[in-house]
Amino acid sequence: MIRPSFTALISLIVLLFGTTVSALAGEGGGAHKLPLYAEPLFGAFTNSTVMTWLAVAVIVIFCRIATKKMALVPAGLQNFAEWVVESLYDFLGGMLGDKLVARTFWFFGTIFFFILVNNYMALVPGVGTVTYNGTYLMRGGNADLNMTAAMALTFAILWFYWAITETSFKDFFAHIFAPKGKFQGIMLALMVPVFLFVGFLEVISIGIRPVALSFRLFGNIYGGEQTLESLMHLTSIKALHWLPALPFYFMELLVGFVQALVFTLLCAVFLKLICDHGDEHH
Repeated sequence: MIRPSFTALISLIVLLFGTTVSALAGEGGGAHKLPLYAEPLFGAFTNSTVMTWLAVAVIVIFCRIATKKMALVPAGLQNFAEWVVESLYDFLGGMLGDKLVARTFWFFGTIFFFILVNNYMALVPGVGTVTYNGTYLMRGGNADLNMTAAMALTFAILWFYWAITETSFKDFFAHIFAPKGKFQGIMLALMVPVFLFVGFLEVISIGIRPVALSFRLFGNIYGGEQTLESLMHLTSIKALHWLPALPFYFMELLVGFVQALVFTLLCAVFLKLICDHGDEHH
């Protein structure tokens, strides 16, 4: 069981604070509120799609520049890129084990950096504030529930694939429904229905995970953007709109990193729980 974390408490405080600030700003009559849904710019192309493509472009350009002149002794951007990737790899390796991290790091590394860049690009001035004909031109990619749900569902599919291929169909279902421990006779007969009920609860938990992952990330990023937007309208002096939001802007830098790490770690923990049968000791 994953207990409520300090980051979850901070997230709740931010969301509650954002709601209060939104109400106060709304009384002033001048605040724009970021809609809960992504707004289409033309056709199916939404304002969150713009930011998602830009985030991908930033990652690709950075990787191309960092690996343009590969050297045996890295320097500059190559050194920084290798340090970041190796640090994340070693961190996840300590949790998943050498075999599992080597197989799955392509996903966990991609999802971490993709979420992180999206979160930070959402803090660029103009994102979630500049409008044209009443429509926001840019919206944070992770402030769109479609994006967070797509990432969570992608992990859910890969989770099943990795869980089954790392063990077998038999071990997969035994991990969920079979009695844990050595029982014989009447104790076995008594424990079988108990563990079947526990397995049923585990199935419900597995089904809820993608929903929880989606709304956790979406809620924190959307709440942060809404808070910053509302704070900017607490003063009627346009030249000072940035001042009330400045302290919370720096907190959002921390939240952006923490949420990328939390999403990645939760996915890694879920995978480790189903693949770990207690035969490895770290």
